[in-house]
Amino acid sequence: MTPAELFATVPVARLATVGPDGAPRLVPIVFALVGTDVIVSAVDHKPKRTRALRRLADIAAEPRVSVLADHYEADWSRLWWARADGTARVLETYAEGLEALVERYPQYRGTPPAGPFIEITVRRWAAWSPE
Repeated sequence: MTPAELFATVPVARLATVGPDGAPRLVPIVFALVGTDVIVSAVDHKPKRTRALRRLADIAAEPRVSVLADHYEADWSRLWWARADGTARVLETYAEGLEALVERYPQYRGTPPAGPFIEITVRRWAAWSPE
């Protein structure tokens, strides 16, 4: 399996951005792949204090991000991780990304995310597994 294929097998990944003070921020995200080198996520209807999320401000200031997907279980021979390093941008609308998210997550079929959307163009895939 390629790193992108492995990455796509998990329902949740972790997005790493850099804050204005240079400190990393890490948040879980739901996502979809558009093709093999674009990851999309969205600000959705899950409860939040504000729609002006720090990750969006971080991306506006520093678009380089990493996204990590992993699998853990007691049998360590089955562990793996896949990481996408890329450049992100924030989009108010993104039809193709919305379609991919709605197709992937049944929760979005009744209430699709209104955005904004995060589009990550993957520059480098990396992965590890014991096999």
